[in-house]
Amino acid sequence: MAPTFCCTPFCGLTALRSETEKVMRYTRIASPVGRLLLASDEAGLRHLSFENERRVKPEAEWKEDAGALRDAIQQLEGYWAGERTEFDLSLAPAGTEFQRRCWAELCRIPYGETISYGQLAQRIGNPKAVRAVGLANGANPIAIVIPCHRVIGSNGSLTGYGGGLEIKQKLLALEQKQLRLL
Repeated sequence: MAPTFCCTPFCGLTALRSETEKVMRYTRIASPVGRLLLASDEAGLRHLSFENERRVKPEAEWKEDAGALRDAIQQLEGYWAGERTEFDLSLAPAGTEFQRRCWAELCRIPYGETISYGQLAQRIGNPKAVRAVGLANGANPIAIVIPCHRVIGSNGSLTGYGGGLEIKQKLLALEQKQLRLL
């Protein structure tokens, strides 16, 4: 079965929510590819990043609450074990319309497969936007679940990844059944 990540709707990105409704919950977890930071609010998962990136840090008003992220954690555990090829999570990545189009297309790359940045640019209908697609890929706030690790260079080489090329290689090997992480 082809994976369907719940990322096409990018749930709940409205500007009309009151500030009291926007409580960001976060947790840090150990994983086979290093420590991860997960954060979500009522709209869905907003961040899944590698702690070695240092791109996202909990803000003072965020609340530490692993329970609020239990479903995401369980689905990630299934992924590490090679038992889950699909994520079924509400996602709410913040980004430009162009970035969101790129991220939605990333979610359509089947588990265990890769495409090039050029192919991704073609898929979003802008074949000359290869560099912009690369930048959008690099700005993905929800690593692994929005599978930016499935995008490689046109010559088949592994290219940049926020978690590092070693982690990208591990994720691809896991999905191609060449590696077990648990």
